[in-house]
Parts: sequence; C-alpha cells; structure tokens
Amino acid sequence: MLYKLHELQRSFLTPMAAFAEVGARAYGEGPLSVLPFADRISAGYELMYRLGKEYEKPAFGLEETTLDGPTGAVVPVREKVVASKPFCRLLHFERELPAGRARDPKVLVVAPLSGHHATLLRDTVRQLLHAHDVYVTDWVDARMVPLGKGPFHLDDYVAYVQEFLRLLGPDLHVLSVCQPTVPVMAAISLMATAKDPALPRSMTMMGGPIDTRRSPTEVNNLAMKKPYEWFETTVICTVPDKYPGTMRRVYPGFLQLGGFVAMNPRKHLQSHWDFYLDLVKGDDEDAEAHRRFYDEYNAVLDMPAEYYLDTIKTVFQEHALARGTWHVKGVRVAPEDIRDVALFTIEGELDDISGSGQTEAAHDLCTGIAATHKRHFTAPQCGHYGIFSGKRWREVIYPRLHEFIRAHE
Repeated sequence: MLYKLHELQRSFLTPMAAFAEVGARAYGEGPLSVLPFADRISAGYELMYRLGKEYEKPAFGLEETTLDGPTGAVVPVREKVVASKPFCRLLHFERELPAGRARDPKVLVVAPLSGHHATLLRDTVRQLLHAHDVYVTDWVDARMVPLGKGPFHLDDYVAYVQEFLRLLGPDLHVLSVCQPTVPVMAAISLMATAKDPALPRSMTMMGGPIDTRRSPTEVNNLAMKKPYEWFETTVICTVPDKYPGTMRRVYPGFLQLGGFVAMNPRKHLQSHWDFYLDLVKGDDEDAEAHRRFYDEYNAVLDMPAEYYLDTIKTVFQEHALARGTWHVKGVRVAPEDIRDVALFTIEGELDDISGSGQTEAAHDLCTGIAATHKRHFTAPQCGHYGIFSGKRWREVIYPRLHEFIRAHE
C-alpha cells in the first residue's frame, strides 16, 4: 500500500515539476526574463522543479582518461558489460592504451548495494582509470527484476562476488566500498578455505561495517534498537504492477532516501536554500555543483527484501562475521584461513556511517595474513563520502591505495 501511495504522489508531482521546469526557463532565459524579480521567480521555479522531479539512474559518463606516466596520454574509455546476472551487471571501463604501455593492475570495485547506484563511485573509478584496469559491479534496481528470477539473499551477493573473482582472477585486486566489505570478506574467506586458485592478490576495504560493535553510529544503533520483525513489517513493500518486478518484496529507494535525509535534515535544507541564492546571484558554478550532487544523491534503487533483511540480521544485529558464527551455504566464514591476500583497510576520521575501528577490525579477523602484508589508514578530517569521492580521496587516499596495489602486483 505504501508503494502505491508513493506512486500516486508521483503522479501529482510529475506534472507540477514539468510546469516548474517550464517556468524556470521562461523567467530565466525566455521572454519573461525582462520582468521585475524574474531572477527570483526563475530560481524559485527551478528549486520547485528539482524538489518535485523524479531522478533517474545517472550515467558514469567516463569517456576518456589521462594515463599516468611521462607522456600523460589522453585515451578513450569504453564502458562494456562483461557479465550480466539478474541483480547485477559487471562493467569494464576499457581504455584504448597506446602500444608498448605495460599492463596496469586489474582492479574490481565492488560497489555498495545500499540505496544509491554504482555511479556514486564515479570519482573513485575516474581516479583509478589513470593507472588501473577497472571493473565495477553495477547493481540492478530490484523493481526491474521479474519475480521469476527468484530471490536475492546476502549469500547470493557473496556468490556473485566469487563468480566475478573467478572470472577476472587471479591477477586481481579487490576494492570494496562501505557495505560490500562484509560479503567481500566472506567471499574471499570461503575461497581461501577451499584453496581456490582464483584468490585475488589484495583486498582493500573502505569504510565498511566489519564489526559494528566498535564505535557504533546512529545507523548501527537503529539496527540494534529495533527488532528484526520491525524492519520486516515497517520498511518492506511490494513492487506495484507498473514495473517488471511487480509483486517482488523490496526495501524501496524512496524510503531509503527519506532515511538519508532524516539523518541530517538541516544540512539538506541549508543546501537547497544556498542553491536558491546561487541562482538569484547568477553563481552558475556553485549552482551546477549542487545539481550534480543531488542528481546522484536523489537517484536511488530498490533493494531486494531478502538481502536487506539478511544484512540487518547478520551484519548489524548478530555481528556474525566478527563473532565467527556466519555460515554461507553450510560453510563457516573463516577469515583466519586467508593467507596469500594482502589487506588494506581505510577509514575516515569523521565517518558517521561506519564508525572508527569498524573496518580496521578486519585485521583482527585475518590472523593468517602476515603483518608485512597488512596496512591501515585513517584519513584525517574525512567523512564517509570523502573516503571515495572528492579532494581527500584524490589527493590523500588514492596515492596510498595506488602504492599498496603496486606493492602487491
């Protein structure tokens, strides 16, 4: 019922947003722009348009990159689908390299399945492309997956990661950002236990909930305060019949976005007010930065209900990975079995999503990895999103990641 009410609301907002878009153009650069206060009216209409419009999945838009090296060659980049599963596509950002260039390290970026699309890691991929052969997991919006494709559990996420590791490995480095640090750790642990020859050379884990008992955040506290049944009955909805995934149970993107905004409503209100003032002043650069951020931030996907509820229970309530009690298809996840995979953990000093020490906990679990093959870094004055996007990612974190991968290549 909640999903249907949301769709009904969208049916009212869509024509309003279209009207506001026309008004913004008419008063901004059209025949009405000569009227008094046209700049304020245009700004108000555009703000109304952006608050009411529906945000589609953005494109990565990475069409070229500048290669590291003395020549600094600019080469084309082609986005190719190299594997397609019901709930995920594996993308390859294929660069057209000049003749004679040595092979760059192959990196699999495991993107979060936690509300936003994989394009949230655009800046991560853009920076890596300078000196790496990059692959990315591009998760599919669950409302677009027909019910006949079956459910998708946390164990299925682990299986997907293993399949991609075997497809790309063993000369591979894995980078997991936020939520996937847990299933990636499970996938590699199980492969190590089975002595799988496709084990990657290194695994880098950034801002993830390996052990949420350490420095718990508001996100962690919510998962602990509410019983499992509360999540099952409160946030899980059924996809309506206008989508291919009709009747599939999901945690809808619109509820997730509401939760994101509710964590810091004043910040978002101030951001929208500043956007309005920038439009009035004609500050195009800051206004465009606002558009780019919210085009990405407001574009959300539905998560499969089984996967979301498994994550709540296994990761945030039972702490099964940290306690050594997690079993995937009957086999215990044993990080201590990992020996020949180097480990790098990265945290942000100001991260309010994954608290201090939650990612670093991986070192205590991976007792089989030699100390010389382990590394940890806490980025100063860096929040959660700053770990993988923005100036601190590019100038502080990436150089260390680049050096770590090269050291184990």
